[in-house]
Amino acid sequence: MREPGGMINRRQFFDEVAVEWDASEVEETRTRLREIVAGLGIEPGSTVLDVGTGTGVLVPLLLEATGGEGQIVALDFSGEMLRRAEAKGHPVAYVQGDAQRLPFLAETFDWVICNAVFPHFPDKRRTLDEASRVLREGGRLVICHTASRQTINEFHRSVGGIVAHDTIPDEKTMRQWLREAGLGEVRVWNEPDCYLALGQRDGRNEATSSRISP
Repeated sequence: MREPGGMINRRQFFDEVAVEWDASEVEETRTRLREIVAGLGIEPGSTVLDVGTGTGVLVPLLLEATGGEGQIVALDFSGEMLRRAEAKGHPVAYVQGDAQRLPFLAETFDWVICNAVFPHFPDKRRTLDEASRVLREGGRLVICHTASRQTINEFHRSVGGIVAHDTIPDEKTMRQWLREAGLGEVRVWNEPDCYLALGQRDGRNEATSSRISP
C-alpha cells in the first residue's frame, strides 16, 4: 500500500529493505552490539521485549544474556522483517505490532530494548509512554545504536524519502521525554561508536498511564 500521490508508506519501506538488511551488517557493528548488550547487565531469567527487532539481529545476544531461562519477545511492525527474523529459528516469541500501541499488559517486562529503531517512531513520546507502561517496577528501557547521534541522523537524511526526518533528539529533549514517561535514573551517552539512552521504571506513574488509550 502506498500513500496518496504514490509515496511509499513506512511499513512498505521496511518490508522492501528487509531483503538486504542482514547483508548490510558489518562485523564491527556486531562486535559493538555484543559489547553494548554485555554491558547492560541483563540477568538470567529476565523477560525482555526487543522492540523493532527487524531481522532479529539482537535476538541471539539476548538469548545469551538471559541464559535461555527468561522470555524474549521480538516485535516488529514489518511483516517481512519479522518473517526473516523468525526463519532463523531462535526460540523466542515473534509478534507483529506497533511500538506506539504495544499489545501487552502493563508491567510485563524487565527490559525493553530499542536497537537501531527509535528514530523511526513517528510519535516518540507515545512510544516512550508505552515502553514505560509495559515495564515492571525497576525495569529498564534501553535505546541504543552502534554509532553516534550525529552519524545516525545524517545517514537518515542521506537516505531521504520517508526516513529523511527520522532523527534522535538532542540530549536535553531525550532526558525530558524519558522522565515524563515515568522513568528515573536517566542516562544518555553519545560517543562516535555508540549511542545509549537509559531509564528505569520508578513505579506506577498514573499521569503517564492516563495518556495511553486502549
